[in-house]
Amino acid sequence: MFVAANFLIALGKILDLILTIYMYIIIARALVSWVNPDPYNPIVNFLYRITEPVLSQVKKRLPSMGGLDLSPLIVLLVIFFLQKFLIASILDQGYRMKLNIGGFP
Repeated sequence: MFVAANFLIALGKILDLILTIYMYIIIARALVSWVNPDPYNPIVNFLYRITEPVLSQVKKRLPSMGGLDLSPLIVLLVIFFLQKFLIASILDQGYRMKLNIGGFP
């Protein structure tokens, strides 16, 4: 049972790290968009390529706000929710299994 517990704990921590990194990438993309950067810059190109698939899906579902793009904020809120609910649940289950709490044999 400890193998499954360790797997859940590792999975939760890796997912948390991935979401945290993506959160910082979204923030960098939002900051870069304020200064009208050179689109051929490799860093700017990377930021747009890695974030545009997610942000474009959110933009399609949001009503027009007159030039105000709230999609990065929505994505950040979803990331926070996933970290506090999904990741925390995975980690809690892993620690419970490790400590043999909750009726596991």
